[in-house]
Amino acid sequence: MTAVTVDDILSDFPLGFATLIMRPAPERSAVEKFLIVDADDETPDAGAAFVLLIGVRGRSALPVLRRLLKNPPPVVAVKGTREELTDAEELLGAAGTGLLLVDPAADWDRLLSIAKDRIQPRSYQSEVLTLLEEDLFAIAQTTARLTSSHVVIEDAANKVLAYSTVSNDIDELRKASILARRGPRKYELLLKDLGAYRELHRTRLPVRVPARPQDGLRERVAITLFAGDRIMGYIWLQETGDGFTADVDYVLTGSAARASAELIRYRNQQSVHMREDRIARILSGPAEAAASARSGKIPAERPAALILIGMSQTDSQADDAALKHGELASLASIHAAAYKASAVVGQFKGVTAVIIPGLQSAAAEPGLRSMAEAIVRDADKHLGISPFAAVSPVAPDLLALHSVTPITEALLDCVGTSGETSVATVADFEGEILFRDAVRSFLTSPFRHRSLSALLRDDAELAETLRVYFDVSLDVAECAKRMALHKNTVYYRISKATRVTGLDFGKPRDALVAILHIQALADTAKERQGRK
Repeated sequence: MTAVTVDDILSDFPLGFATLIMRPAPERSAVEKFLIVDADDETPDAGAAFVLLIGVRGRSALPVLRRLLKNPPPVVAVKGTREELTDAEELLGAAGTGLLLVDPAADWDRLLSIAKDRIQPRSYQSEVLTLLEEDLFAIAQTTARLTSSHVVIEDAANKVLAYSTVSNDIDELRKASILARRGPRKYELLLKDLGAYRELHRTRLPVRVPARPQDGLRERVAITLFAGDRIMGYIWLQETGDGFTADVDYVLTGSAARASAELIRYRNQQSVHMREDRIARILSGPAEAAASARSGKIPAERPAALILIGMSQTDSQADDAALKHGELASLASIHAAAYKASAVVGQFKGVTAVIIPGLQSAAAEPGLRSMAEAIVRDADKHLGISPFAAVSPVAPDLLALHSVTPITEALLDCVGTSGETSVATVADFEGEILFRDAVRSFLTSPFRHRSLSALLRDDAELAETLRVYFDVSLDVAECAKRMALHKNTVYYRISKATRVTGLDFGKPRDALVAILHIQALADTAKERQGRK
């Protein structure tokens, strides 16, 4: 059986399912089997086992734990609370065994199923092969769009794994490769004679192969897919008539990083569960982020940032919205991998999320913004959608990234409704974020200014006049102009509001009270409209 770590198993659990409250000693971190133990088992051989201790919980588990420590396991999973397992924590800690605290309401069968998938992974099953193929075809198609080329992804033996949509602009080599799912021998020899493979094996950069009209070959750009020093395959781009785009090398580098990651996952025969999005886990808190970082070999010590990418309301409500979400994530993953190979891309609360770990410094916002702008620009150009993006403040490390998530969500909401820009950092909407937060806090409070609330509810004309009056910074002439009213009418309505409510709108505090009520009324009306 393949040895995995406790972090590998933990990374597959649903959020809140179990918490690793004590790590195993480094020399005991490998898990080779699983073992179910109950209170009646005498001296089970627990060495190198992931132990599920069933039938007992809390302090009642101590006798069984003492028997287990005759041959200490890497980790024991026990149900109960942290307070109930204080003695168990001390006992296991002395033996170097980890302690996994399982939610009392959790299903043991679910936990066992997850552990078995990890400890006894299923080798090349049809579902794994299907997922790999879908991912590689998505990478090929996205790369083709971004580079105006035809794309083929091959393994190290030149077997065709995936390719972009076939058009009339492909040459004989590509046609033959797609039909046979392998490049014809004569063309492989020709490319070797041209020195293409020699150069591809020498460098990790894109390699240009000039056109050979006499042999029916168009110009190509290729890159090798590496796993360490091991060659996993190649990506070939064939020019289709308009020439390659200026950023072809940049895009191809990102595509290679994405494709290599998929091939490595496939070669390692990892569980299908490993394909589950890790975004929510990393953003949930330090403990979950640490487990995901260790399992996924993601650098956690250096600064990290989050980019959230949303789609316009029109795009989100289109018939092909689900497809566009997937294409946007695929496009974002290529840009992100080109920027930082360890980037993680997935879905988070209905939007595309990009986690960029391992940044060189905390002053990375300009570069992150440029990458986000490139994603938005290419999505508009190649996918026909109008996304918008929020770039988070840079967190000191990956484990602290959850702390900037709420403000990034708030920023994305501001960008999506502003109509002024498609990409922003917190500095662009700092005041708006704070104002919306104040309105949200106000909406959760049951207390209202009684006379002002009644006035706004019962007199729609006066309510609209007050809204415009504050929008134009208390300028009566501008308010009258925007509403096509006489200035005296505006004066009358403002005076009436002042008289009825007792508020002086010239005072900042009273003006703030009125603005909060007006904004709350507008948000309520918008919410009702959305439900219709």
